[in-house]
Amino acid sequence: MTPDAEDFWFLPLGGTGEIGMNLNLYGHNGRWLMVDCGLTFEARTDVDGEPIPGSRAEIQMADPQFIADRKDQLDGLIITHAHEDHIGAVPYLWSQFRCPVYTTAYTAEILRRKLKEAGLEDEVPVVIVEPKAEIDIGVFNVRWIQLTHSIPEPFALLIVTPAGKVFHTADWKLDSDPVVGERYQPADFEALAELEIDAMVCDSTNADIPGWSASEASLQRGLKHHIERARGRVVVTCFGSNIARLRTIADIAQETGRHLGLLGRSLINTYTAAKKTGFWNGVETFVDPHHLGYLPRQTVLLVATGSQGEPRTALNRLSHNSFRDMQLEPGDTVIFSSKVIPGNETAIESLIARLKSMQIDVITVDNSRLAIHASGHPAQDELKAMYQWVKPACAIPVHGELRHMRANARVAKSVGVPEQLEGQNGDLFFIAPVRGIRRRAVMTGRLGLINDKLKKLY
Repeated sequence: MTPDAEDFWFLPLGGTGEIGMNLNLYGHNGRWLMVDCGLTFEARTDVDGEPIPGSRAEIQMADPQFIADRKDQLDGLIITHAHEDHIGAVPYLWSQFRCPVYTTAYTAEILRRKLKEAGLEDEVPVVIVEPKAEIDIGVFNVRWIQLTHSIPEPFALLIVTPAGKVFHTADWKLDSDPVVGERYQPADFEALAELEIDAMVCDSTNADIPGWSASEASLQRGLKHHIERARGRVVVTCFGSNIARLRTIADIAQETGRHLGLLGRSLINTYTAAKKTGFWNGVETFVDPHHLGYLPRQTVLLVATGSQGEPRTALNRLSHNSFRDMQLEPGDTVIFSSKVIPGNETAIESLIARLKSMQIDVITVDNSRLAIHASGHPAQDELKAMYQWVKPACAIPVHGELRHMRANARVAKSVGVPEQLEGQNGDLFFIAPVRGIRRRAVMTGRLGLINDKLKKLY
């Protein structure tokens, strides 16, 4: 199965029909381009840390067999941003491709650390691309287009071949005040309409949610409100990759006279990567975790990993009184500056129940009158705006479960996008010369990491 000079194809191997482990392929004139190579996670232990009988591998990723068999036709791999579901599988799968990796500076720094852990830092050729660059990768001309998301340097891609043009959004939202990084520019997307885009391959995560997602800057008021009124220590838990949220909390620490501490390896890794690449110019007075137990409770503000109830994270250990440097006490406050990812409900409910049994005040999105979390994905009005700016001939919803992608297709249709192609992993989307779908064109599945070795799960 090889595209010819008149063909332009889109083939998702992961991330279409599900949220996580994104792996996308574009094909033209005998060549392929990969966009993103991510992970997903499955719990191997229950909420109390006990093994789940018959559980599969915790770390999972899309089976890349189709493109591994054609690695001599693969011109490169582009990583759009540094979230695990877009970057996390590179250290595990790259040896099957052995192609150059293209990405921007912050994402490259996160990738470098992952490759170093895997012993691949000096082996993988990583090409650092300047923001808004335009380069040729084999037969594909690619332009990076600035967007906003819940991580530094998120980029959409304009992928152009002689056969057709695709606007690949990756993960995005329209945030006029993202706290960290540049704002989006409507003119960038309005200019795409003049190019007559054949297809827009678009994030569907929040396509079933009306309205417009909240701005990161809007959270400062709600978070400060709760922190100012807290009697003892405050622990804010959020997604570890969200540097903008950390910056907001750091500013509040200064304003409220609290000492700021970071708990959790992934959070510290994200902060140091942001500092190295120029995305952190805020508070530097972080407290050594070893000193936290000696500070007056009312002067402590912590940011901790574990918002999804993951067993080995800092907040989970605090809820079991097993954190080495400090213990929570009655009257302390935990703020969940995060949403519940589907599948994690039970773990989060158990975590909150443990905290409440310790007489901890727990504040969540559901019981806070003021906003304390903002999604990184577009709600319906943002999708409408983007479709109206870009004016693609066709919408291809991805990055979501079936209900999300159907909602995305309905939004596209409602604002006049002439055609919507709805499919799933393994379906071959024909973008040119004639649009259509060949269902189940490629066998897809998952690989799992078991005892440090990749094994086929299905």
